[in-house]
Amino acid sequence: MADKEINIPLYSVEEGLFLLIIARSNNSLFDVTDAEANGEARFQLVEGHFYHYRFSCSSYFFESNEIVEQDPFNKHQGRISPNIYVGTLSLPVFHKESSHQVGLVNLEVQSLKTTYREDYRFMLENITEHCTDLLMQVNSPVSQTFEPDFTKGSETLYQRYTFIKSVIDTDEFNEAVHRIITSPNTAWCRVSEETDIRNVGKFKNHHVRQFLTRSQRTRLRDGHSLSKKGITSLPVRVQSDLKTQTVDTAENRFIKHALQSFLKLCNDIKTAAKAGSRIAKEVISTIEKLEQHLHHTFFNEISRAQILKLNSPILQKKEGYREVLKAWLMFDLAAKLVWKGGEDVYASGKKDIATLYEYWLFFTLLDLLKEIFQMNPADLEDLIKPTSDGLSLQLIQGEKRSVRGILEHDTRQLQVNFSFNRTFSGNGKHPSPGSWTKSLRPDYTLSIWPSDISEEMSEKEELIVHIHFDAKYKIENLVIDQLGDCTQEKKELDEEKKNQQKGSYKNADLLKMHAYKDAIKRTGGAYVLYPGTDVLEKRGFHEILPGLGAFPVRPSRTNSGIEDVKDFILRVVDHFLNRASQRENIAYRIFDIHKEKPNKLKERLPEAYGPNRDFIPDDTSVLIAYYRKENLDWILKNGLINLRTGNDRGSLRLGPSETGARYILLHGEGETLATKLFKVTEIGPRIFSKENLINKGYPSNPAQEFYLVYKIHPDIEEEFIGRTWNLSKLEKYRKGRGAALPFSTSLTELMDVVI
Repeated sequence: MADKEINIPLYSVEEGLFLLIIARSNNSLFDVTDAEANGEARFQLVEGHFYHYRFSCSSYFFESNEIVEQDPFNKHQGRISPNIYVGTLSLPVFHKESSHQVGLVNLEVQSLKTTYREDYRFMLENITEHCTDLLMQVNSPVSQTFEPDFTKGSETLYQRYTFIKSVIDTDEFNEAVHRIITSPNTAWCRVSEETDIRNVGKFKNHHVRQFLTRSQRTRLRDGHSLSKKGITSLPVRVQSDLKTQTVDTAENRFIKHALQSFLKLCNDIKTAAKAGSRIAKEVISTIEKLEQHLHHTFFNEISRAQILKLNSPILQKKEGYREVLKAWLMFDLAAKLVWKGGEDVYASGKKDIATLYEYWLFFTLLDLLKEIFQMNPADLEDLIKPTSDGLSLQLIQGEKRSVRGILEHDTRQLQVNFSFNRTFSGNGKHPSPGSWTKSLRPDYTLSIWPSDISEEMSEKEELIVHIHFDAKYKIENLVIDQLGDCTQEKKELDEEKKNQQKGSYKNADLLKMHAYKDAIKRTGGAYVLYPGTDVLEKRGFHEILPGLGAFPVRPSRTNSGIEDVKDFILRVVDHFLNRASQRENIAYRIFDIHKEKPNKLKERLPEAYGPNRDFIPDDTSVLIAYYRKENLDWILKNGLINLRTGNDRGSLRLGPSETGARYILLHGEGETLATKLFKVTEIGPRIFSKENLINKGYPSNPAQEFYLVYKIHPDIEEEFIGRTWNLSKLEKYRKGRGAALPFSTSLTELMDVVI
């Protein structure tokens, strides 16, 4: 039930002292009765809202910090602004006559997401499951045994307990125990008991043997049929074996042993924890639940386990039993696991669910990639390493962790590298990897490149592609239909600062994806991962890469939405198998253009647009050709220039520049300054025979059997009219008799010798 204001008693500080908190928004202030059972403070605020506070006595105050803003005129009152903080907010109380803390007020800051409690528990449990799977790998280097010592390492005590709690303090676990109690495994057994001999219906061999051995006998009457066999008396009572059902089976003994093990370990934590601390309160709640299970009459009939039959089909398959077996295996390992990165999640009592979401997504994405690629087992094993205080999960915010893999396909083999918190430095110059400007650190990066070369070489040759993902737990929905609506975008931009304070990210997160894509070299895509429902994909051109967008991935075992991400990565893989993709063409062009320093060209040239869009000086080839004066009129009249073929001196050696020449510059005997520039009007030269040239009125007798003939036209762009070029300064120009040899050059080089 929401309150507009709450008076919090602070009797531990001073009798009759209260802290008044007033909410500025409706449904943002709560007195939660089940808070302690969930490890939370009783009085709860909501992130992104503002609250006024006032002590009932003006001698007490909070110090100002990033969350508390003290009234400059009245120190005992002010404003609380949780912003995007989530978890237990501990505010020290001070007295004006003392510089020391005199008390503490614990407030819980709820997440805006209504499912954050369930999400938090699920993600922590799921991370524990993944760690257990890693520890139980056959080739794991951490197969040695560690016994957790809860008298040491108090800084990791709460982290250890949260892992344990995520295993046993769940609805699934409690339901499993309930199923066992209501529908237990049973076995038939024989029970011996003394029975009046007159009540034995059918005598069996063991009864007959007792006719002679049992005491407390009664004499048979004279003439009894047994008297003839020498039996004069019978025992009054005999021992009979009865078949009955029992719950005292090996499987049920294991269940009792498991619950007792859980209880003992929780009691050890309770002893090690500081009295009245958050962990002490939470572990007491867990202890009470375990004791409630063990006090059931069902366990009174079950004896102590001598042997744990873990290979029992009942334990492995029967509903209820298999869940407890799994919990017991996970529990044993979870108690030994130390996760330094967990301090980001719940240090000082906070519940940073956004950071936990980031860690959980790492394992979720890793599971997905293991389905598609062959991930390196050694890298997986390195995620958990033995340390002095147990088994340490090597996943810490801000520290890079990578898992490599390969993709084997009939047509291509690719290498992949999945990185957590990889930093792309802004210090390196092209073609080194990293960022163009400042250093950037996406949450996750999937790098893909051909398997035949190293990652370093693939960066230099523009063959690697990075795809980045960022975890944003605070986003619940993306309004895809309104993206591109100018009015809506203007409203979002106007409210951007407010949205960030409330933890409601929209444009800011998508703009960050733009930053990754544009700033980090060789990036093919950048995407937000958030616990919502809508997929957003924006392609840069025609193909899946380059692109931007967002994918919903929710903390759920059955409906997480990870299939959308899987479909995307499969389409990326298919895209890489296409060797004629536009992205590969662009990557080559970038490599080819930037492998050397650029040329300088500041001469007046035609603009590159419309039909002339491909007018790139470096790619525009000009053929330098020699002409005889007696042939010039024929060249101008027919619009043809012929060059010799063959392998003798003076013939044209054909290459891409020669066949693709866009212009031809003619020079005569002894001329080094050329002015006769013509445009080639056909794509490539044609082959003319000697007879073809004679039939066209060629003025001299052709000496070759065949010639290369270019069709040319004197109408050139106005920027070239009246220009003169000094051919002797061209690198390929030859003096003397070699001056008549044809050669090609780029327009950039030609304009460098313009007069």
